[in-house]
Amino acid sequence: MLLLSTQPAAAQSPELPTNNITWTSPSRNSAESMPCGGGDIGLNVWSEAGDVLFYAARSGTFDENNSLLKLGRVRLRLTPNPFENGRFTQILNLAQGDVTLTAEQGALKAQVHLWVDVFRPVVHLEVSSNQPLTAEARYESWRHQDRVLKGKENNQNSYKWAPQGEVKTRHDSLRFRPNGVEFVHQNRPETVFDVTVRQQGLEPIKQQLFNPLRNLIFGGALTGENMQPAGTFDGQYLRTPYRAYALKSRAAARRHALTLVLHTSYAPDLAQWQQELQQTLKSARQNPKAARQQTLAWWCTFWQRSFIYVQPAKAAPNSPEWQAGRNYQLMRYLLGCNALGQWPTKFNGGLFTYDPALTDSTLRFTPDFRNWGGGTHTAQNQRLVYWPLLKSGDAALLKPQLDFYRRNLKNAELRSEFYWGHPGACFTEQLENFGLPNPAEYNWKRPANFDKGLEHNAWLEYEWDTVLEFCLMMLDAAQYAGQDILPDLPFIESCLTFFDQHYQYRARQRGAKALDGEGHLVLYPGSGAETYKMAYNSTATIGGLRTVLSRLLALPSSIGSPEQRKEWTARLNRLPAISFREIDGHRLISPAKSWERINNVESPQLYPVFPWGLYGVGKPDLETAQNTYRYDPDVQKFRSHVGWKQHNIFAARLGLRDEAATLTVQKLQDSGRRFPAFWGPGYDWAPDHNWGGSGMIGLQEMLLQTDDRKIYLLPAWPRAWDVHFKLHAPYQTTVECTVKDGQVTELKVTPESRRQDVQVIQQLK
Repeated sequence: MLLLSTQPAAAQSPELPTNNITWTSPSRNSAESMPCGGGDIGLNVWSEAGDVLFYAARSGTFDENNSLLKLGRVRLRLTPNPFENGRFTQILNLAQGDVTLTAEQGALKAQVHLWVDVFRPVVHLEVSSNQPLTAEARYESWRHQDRVLKGKENNQNSYKWAPQGEVKTRHDSLRFRPNGVEFVHQNRPETVFDVTVRQQGLEPIKQQLFNPLRNLIFGGALTGENMQPAGTFDGQYLRTPYRAYALKSRAAARRHALTLVLHTSYAPDLAQWQQELQQTLKSARQNPKAARQQTLAWWCTFWQRSFIYVQPAKAAPNSPEWQAGRNYQLMRYLLGCNALGQWPTKFNGGLFTYDPALTDSTLRFTPDFRNWGGGTHTAQNQRLVYWPLLKSGDAALLKPQLDFYRRNLKNAELRSEFYWGHPGACFTEQLENFGLPNPAEYNWKRPANFDKGLEHNAWLEYEWDTVLEFCLMMLDAAQYAGQDILPDLPFIESCLTFFDQHYQYRARQRGAKALDGEGHLVLYPGSGAETYKMAYNSTATIGGLRTVLSRLLALPSSIGSPEQRKEWTARLNRLPAISFREIDGHRLISPAKSWERINNVESPQLYPVFPWGLYGVGKPDLETAQNTYRYDPDVQKFRSHVGWKQHNIFAARLGLRDEAATLTVQKLQDSGRRFPAFWGPGYDWAPDHNWGGSGMIGLQEMLLQTDDRKIYLLPAWPRAWDVHFKLHAPYQTTVECTVKDGQVTELKVTPESRRQDVQVIQQLK
């Protein structure tokens, strides 16, 4: 029997403070840092050898080579210094989005408070103490001179393993100001964009192409009203030499305040950027108390929107189930730190990478390093970072990711027209932030007669269907949060046009007919993710096209003209059927009708389950999809919780409770690093955000699944786990539920009219 309460929940869930992170000893190095952020800024904060330090990173700081450069390191030292062998506490307060470090030594007590303004690019560092202290802050830069990048260090940029000549990270301009220090990186006129355009034969249309690296200038200033320049010093942190620009307080005081103000713009010269920075500095000084209240209000609303607390009454850090719930919150916090970014959160570290030698001891590189590039977009990985934001109620936070594609629509259309003479947007895998294939993956050593529109790459060739997931995100953002889909219809239609036109084009190259004998597209050559190569009628591609077209046709009849809807229907009818195969007497979804080789370790035969939602709980032929999960030999061989593996999500969507619970807990267990949600490197880098994102998705799907207006509650939830959660569903619906001792004790559905659409799947007794 279900015991349901309709009492309103408290405005702020009391469980959130139990998810805060508290450390009672200083860190050994930057790998033991704690994240702090807001807006589009991320800090790695730690205390080491009596100093308080943080790295600063911001969305969109791409240099000439498309490295995503950090904005320096700040080091604070107090005199007398309670952080040197004193009693110590460092706390990440999730509700406030800030980090506080406290130290006591005898009668002396001091606190360092760090927070980031969500609405302005400003980092606040506030010192308070019970006795007057002198404060010295150093801005430390490892880019005080040019650095030649050799070998694997180029993996941080777009050249990767195939640099063309000498590649340098150019030095920043550094100088003292009256009460601070200014730092700035100005991209040179020649960037990797120009190199890529030449490589790919696109110079005739170069002036039409979107170029986000040209005239890009970024940096900022570290300032304090009572601070003055105190000289420069050279040093080395771990394996990286740096130059420090020191600021020292004019007098000892019980309070000190510094601000790190960041500014990024497209400007024709440095003088204009400096003038704009001055305006940002002026804005930062105006009413900081109001700015703090606005930031606190933003985080409060953020945490009220959704949450998942597993075993909330049994908050035990050593419990794997409780860890999974706590680390879900921590991962959501990391994503919230780039809520307002111009560019998406990178799967390979986001805003929170640190010295690479602490991830791989063989790497003698700078803190700018991350594996798999800075401005390079790996769609298979990025999607897992952003899919959780729909059920978490953060559809507005999809904007940086979806804008990445929106900005590059014209470039993708120009590629199709230039290379093949047909319309439609062609988005490849391993895509640069200017919409062209990564030059290393495109391959410099190409056969002379090889199709210039293709990546000459065993993993990536003919893989261009991942964009369909971002089309579906656009449709879901409209369905979940009521966002207007009309502005995105041209984008979605252009992506669909590419597949329809391109595969008819390829069929005509092979023979006289554009369609097969049944009037269907022949999707060959194609790809089942990076795994099933030279595929004929890839199941992942068919599933994506079918789902996106069906969702377009399900929109209200007022959306899309009669001619558009007729074309959507025709395209849907031109799609071939998904293929099946039989293994040991079991009917399974096949990865494709046929394929020539296996190149990676993904399971795209289950993409009709996730993300495409063609199979799942409450849907037809569930057994075939479950058989695919259980009996497909490749699925069995590739199954794992590491990195971007999605088997926890597949199991949850198929209602396989035990498998989903085991794999999701493995995904979301503590990372093994000091900060529990700094997973990785997995297949990528640390912190591995597609590891955390896929864990979030799995946990959400265990609790709530949807099929248009139907809401399935607890479809893969273990009976023994208590949970309190609030998640979002389509049609601007929220579901808050408490399960205790195997019973639903509270269920709140908003709006109340949607309660009739909720079905509890789990048999709770």
